[in-house]
Amino acid sequence: MIELRGVHKSFGPLQVLRGLDLFVDEGRSFAVMGPSGSGKSVLLKHVIGLLRPDSGRVLVAGNSVPDLGRDELRELRREMGYLFQFGALINWLTVFENIALPLRETTDLPEDEIAGRVRRVLRQVHLEGAEDRYPSQISGGMQKRVGLARALVTEPRVILYDEPEAGLDPGMSQSVSELMRELQGEFGITSLIVTHSQLCARIAADRLGIFDQGVILVEGTPAEVLASDHPRVREFLGSRRE
Repeated sequence: MIELRGVHKSFGPLQVLRGLDLFVDEGRSFAVMGPSGSGKSVLLKHVIGLLRPDSGRVLVAGNSVPDLGRDELRELRREMGYLFQFGALINWLTVFENIALPLRETTDLPEDEIAGRVRRVLRQVHLEGAEDRYPSQISGGMQKRVGLARALVTEPRVILYDEPEAGLDPGMSQSVSELMRELQGEFGITSLIVTHSQLCARIAADRLGIFDQGVILVEGTPAEVLASDHPRVREFLGSRRE
């Protein structure tokens, strides 16, 4: 479903991706962990087509993302949800309006169908009754769930998560990670997760890769990778004990 092969990306003299290889099977979840500033979010931006590689291949559902025209890329993005690091909710819109926004901007669905979809995803993320609140009136964990509901409302085949645990305490991080796993299992969503949290990786991911110096150093199940004796992996994980 998601495939990056030999992807290179530089910004001036700074090499961020150095021949990156990554593959996510359809309906599976892949987490990427690595040091801050190493380029993990750059990886996500290539998958959604916000950045183009200097060389290499980026494929989503068989489509070469860098080669898509504007309309084709827009169609592909309709099949992809994106959970931003801090939710990226619009403060002056209610929870309902935040979730409905992508449908109103990208579809011609009637309002009654939009309302039905919003109510459905609110149930899926366990936020029934919160639709009339504003972001400032709900907790950080609830804001993250609203962001997830907004990513789900377009009924995507793929969801990209940019540090879904950011800003959450361990208990809420676990709750959100369990919800991500629940939704993946129920709907067969393909997930690519950028995270700093070993807890999130253990709960939400089928596969885990440690990203450093522009490549995946080690890949396997979360249990395998978190037990790896690779020196760079041990150095990174040792600085992030949970």
